[in-house]
Amino acid sequence: MPREQAGTATPEAPVTADPLDRQELNRWRRGFTPQAEIWNGRLAMLGLSLALMSLVLVRLLATA
Repeated sequence: MPREQAGTATPEAPVTADPLDRQELNRWRRGFTPQAEIWNGRLAMLGLSLALMSLVLVRLLATA
């Protein structure tokens, strides 16, 4: 049986997560969970969209 050289890694099976259904992803869960990350992204996009729309409206109203 051949010996492994120092510093070489043995190939391991990739780690996979169990697939979640759509209702599980939409649940409001706290902590570092996939659900919290999805809601964080949704709320961040909502905030960015509202900020951009308000800037555009202020520019349009200020020049009118």
